Amino acid sequence: MAALCARAVRHVLALPALSRRAPRLLCTAAQQKSSGGPEEDAGAQKPEQGTAEKVLAEEKVQLEDQLKELTDKYKRALADTENLRQRGQKMVEDAKLYGIQGFCKDLLEVADILEKATQSVPKEEVTSANPHLKNLYDGLVMTQVQVQKVFTKHGLVKLDPVGLKFDPYEHEALFQIPLEGQEPGTVATVTKVGYKLHGRTLRPALVGVVKAP
Repeated sequence: MAALCARAVRHVLALPALSRRAPRLLCTAAQQKSSGGPEEDAGAQKPEQGTAEKVLAEEKVQLEDQLKELTDKYKRALADTENLRQRGQKMVEDAKLYGIQGFCKDLLEVADILEKATQSVPKEEVTSANPHLKNLYDGLVMTQVQVQKVFTKHGLVKLDPVGLKFDPYEHEALFQIPLEGQEPGTVATVTKVGYKLHGRTLRPALVGVVKAP
């Protein structure tokens, strides 16, 4: 009987210790359940890792698109700059070539006067019997030749298209005349010669064109 009483007392004394440890045991169990243990943590990391890779892939695509767009803009900017440089260079070259066209137009009047002066002198009068007229005529011819040399040197070419096909870019038709043996549309006569400056018509030749029958 005494032994039974002693075991009962020890059982009763052990109860408080178990009650104190119970909450801690319950918390530990709850934490393990909530965390799912080591295996469940590894399973949770896999979806997170897959999401991160997906985000990086999307960022890579965006960066590649931005790089492509910037490259295209850079190439277009280079092309625009090159076109602008070429246009500027052409403008400078045109200014050098055609900057004297106003001066040339004024000189054309002088050339026309010299030509009319030489044409107005009767050839039969230009003889050694009339030395003053001959010297004057020869001087005019020499001056006319020298003027044409200066014109040619600076790219100014004379247009005297008798017998050539009428060209509206180089000729200006004043009238039409019937002329046998000539193809219609051919320049029959030139009333005033024209000039071109470096291939550009500075003054069209005033002409008469053969009329179609």
